[in-house]
Amino acid sequence: MAETAIIIKPGRDKPIINQHPWIFSGAIRGMEGIPEQGEIVNVRAHDRAFLGQGYWNVNSQIRVRMLSWDKDPIDDRWWRNALKRAIDARLSLTDADHNAERLPCRLINAESDFIPGLVVDAFEDVANNKLWLSLQALTLGIDVHKKMIAHHLVELLQEYAGMSMVAGIYERNDVDAREKEGLRQHKGVLWGEEPPERIQILHSPDIYYWVDIKNGHKTGTYLDQRRNHDFVLDFVNSQQNLKPTPNKKYEVLNLFSYTGVFGLAAWSDETTYITNVDSSNEALAIAEANVALNPEMVSENFEFVQADVFEYQRAMVNQGRQWDFVILDPPKFAHSKQQIDRASRGYKDINLNALHLIKPGGYLMTFSCSGAITPDLFQKIVFGALVDSGRQAQVIHHLGASDDHPVALTFPEGEYLKGLLLRIY
Repeated sequence: MAETAIIIKPGRDKPIINQHPWIFSGAIRGMEGIPEQGEIVNVRAHDRAFLGQGYWNVNSQIRVRMLSWDKDPIDDRWWRNALKRAIDARLSLTDADHNAERLPCRLINAESDFIPGLVVDAFEDVANNKLWLSLQALTLGIDVHKKMIAHHLVELLQEYAGMSMVAGIYERNDVDAREKEGLRQHKGVLWGEEPPERIQILHSPDIYYWVDIKNGHKTGTYLDQRRNHDFVLDFVNSQQNLKPTPNKKYEVLNLFSYTGVFGLAAWSDETTYITNVDSSNEALAIAEANVALNPEMVSENFEFVQADVFEYQRAMVNQGRQWDFVILDPPKFAHSKQQIDRASRGYKDINLNALHLIKPGGYLMTFSCSGAITPDLFQKIVFGALVDSGRQAQVIHHLGASDDHPVALTFPEGEYLKGLLLRIY
């Protein structure tokens, strides 16, 4: 059978040799044979030296996404081994007999797990002892192979001691990225049962919350923030222990709160007061239900405000209102490099107002999930807001995504979430 190969232009093969997974159309000189959509193709330098293998999509600006840099066939066995390596890396992070410590988690993190275009998150429904997977096939090459991938995922997860059987795999392919691949948006059952409208998750030994994997943001919730949720839990408890007088209020403002998981993590005791602010009434309804799932939390100490965060901040600044701890976790402002300037202005605006809302000696935890905004640029934006605020601040911690969201050294674009914990004076 004749080889189907993509030939790279002279001088354009260095990123491929360095194992960057994307080959753009402008790097391709020509091809040998006519590849089918999603087909695995060989990639060769202009002198026909072998560079690796990847899957092809003529409808995308990224024509080839690399899967391998050797000549071993990309077959069923290859896919199983690639999936197993990623899952092993997650489930070995903690004791295999303690599901609550390792789930929910991201099992497959696309390019950063060397399987471009595939995202898989795992959720343990503790109320019903069922394991649900939420899968995103962001590219044509993954979409072509998704049923085979689902089969391997089910088999592989059955091999882990202490794991519940996979009840179902739900596709969350309702994302704009698919349109750039010439794919329609879609969601529905890929394998097994259909999940319920909400599943109950154990976030830590003491915190429960609801996740909607059928309609919630991303694959149901923001698993990339899980480590930062844990950090907030420990941090607020430590702050509460340092209060100069008993029963003094400790007030937390959770902006862009979504379903309020940061607010749950910030709960310490009956002297903690949490204000969750989001533009979505549906998200706030789940946030309120999340508080009800945790009976030790005093529901009267939680406030749920449906508002545009920008407008809410300005109103609170005008009222002179301040909190001990402000959490600022906005959605992605920059979807491309062309939007960096506009996004930077948005980030500066919300951080400037947040700085005015913090009591002297209080804290700001601020994030950006825009991949186009580098950590260095984000810190410069926050610095600019600080200068305009007339206040002083210290960086206490640099924050990032949870350990189940690794970043391949060959794919720096995978480092999208960055954050700062600041002490404000």
